[in-house]
Amino acid sequence: MKIDILAIGVHPDDIELSCSGTLLHHIAMGKTVGLLDLTCGELGTRGSAEIRLKEAAAASKLIGARVRGNLEMEDGFFEYTKENMLKIVEIIRLMRPEIILANAISDRHPDHGRAAKLTADACFYAGLRRIETEWEDEAQEPWRPKAVYHYIQDHNLKPDFVVDITPYMDQKMEVIQAYKSQFYDPESDEPNTPISGKGFLEFVKGKNAMYGRPAGFLYGEGFTVARTMGVTNLFDLK
Repeated sequence: MKIDILAIGVHPDDIELSCSGTLLHHIAMGKTVGLLDLTCGELGTRGSAEIRLKEAAAASKLIGARVRGNLEMEDGFFEYTKENMLKIVEIIRLMRPEIILANAISDRHPDHGRAAKLTADACFYAGLRRIETEWEDEAQEPWRPKAVYHYIQDHNLKPDFVVDITPYMDQKMEVIQAYKSQFYDPESDEPNTPISGKGFLEFVKGKNAMYGRPAGFLYGEGFTVARTMGVTNLFDLK
């Protein structure tokens, strides 16, 4: 089950909205990707948990992810507990990713920042051998990812780096629209929300253009990091 990148989101569609272009880019490079949702998004105004899970599966296929899981924590009310921490640790040790992409460290939705800390701390604890976990009755070996990068969500945070997603922008929009219950659907009779209008999809594309422009890209996705990043070659910087 070894993968290169594990993208974690507290709600189904967090990953698609914020870093699916980056995932598509790296899959095209030959990297393997796994997806993990912490909740089923059951507090969403439109659709239902069951619908969201089906939409998440459809989005995973469009992205080309190797695997997608859901830890079924309580949407809106999950807590920073040992139990929830160990759930994530088990998945990290199972999939052994080199890189983890996690929720924004600060955002409009309270779940995002809490999930960011829970995920980042789980990455550290996953490397401690005295923390014991099992998967299907098999003891797991410690594993710590090389890096944790936090994707940017609703708030316009200053990115520490930007990934060029220009060739994948249209594909990203297709992936997002796998969530028909959440986003623009002229045939839907469900309540309108801040993200269900056609204008929101235009906003997503515009935001990717905004992050891409300063880096010299037509479209980009921004990320923040908690620790200083290092480079080995100045000529590889854009």
